[in-house]
Amino acid sequence: MAKEAQPTQQFVEVKDIRDDTIIMKNGSLRRVLMVSGINFELKSEEEQNTIIYAYQNFLNTLDFSVQIIIHSRKMNIESYLDRLDQRQSTEENELLKNQISEYMEFIRSFIETNAVMEKNFFAVVPYDPMIIPGGGKKILDVFGFGGKKGKDQRVEESFEQKLTQLNQRADQVISGLSQIGLRVVALKEEELTELLYNLYNPSTIEKR
Repeated sequence: MAKEAQPTQQFVEVKDIRDDTIIMKNGSLRRVLMVSGINFELKSEEEQNTIIYAYQNFLNTLDFSVQIIIHSRKMNIESYLDRLDQRQSTEENELLKNQISEYMEFIRSFIETNAVMEKNFFAVVPYDPMIIPGGGKKILDVFGFGGKKGKDQRVEESFEQKLTQLNQRADQVISGLSQIGLRVVALKEEELTELLYNLYNPSTIEKR
């Protein structure tokens, strides 16, 4: 008997997006920051060393984990070529018309042999629910007479309390990365929805 297909949502750990924050199924929160890139190779040796030193200092100031994501995907430039084609059809100057045609041919031949990639950089700042190991220590536990350990207990926190903690962490990351010379922007709800859709549907996006 064939197994019934399970809904995709079952394999996605995201529960909701609210207040520009990703809410996971386990109650933890994620704030996604888009970070600009730096052409490191074009910097002088002194500038490179300064950037590396600043980045090390930034990492050393963190007392929580941060996930760095580089999202690469193949760009679809068909819409760009369509606009060029429309521009060519309305151009009255024959010289410009020929130049547009040659340019379009160059673009088409180039992308046939070279994949045009788009790279985006993100820093994901987490806040996980506080957990007390073993249900908290009792006086006898200190001396080894506590018996069996209890189950880990999760501290009850409201969404607002967790969001406050997450915002403080996000502000710390933004400040640290800004000192390196990077531009950092926290994604809004619509941008988070689009990002998650792109991550789970890469082939669909590339065909657009």
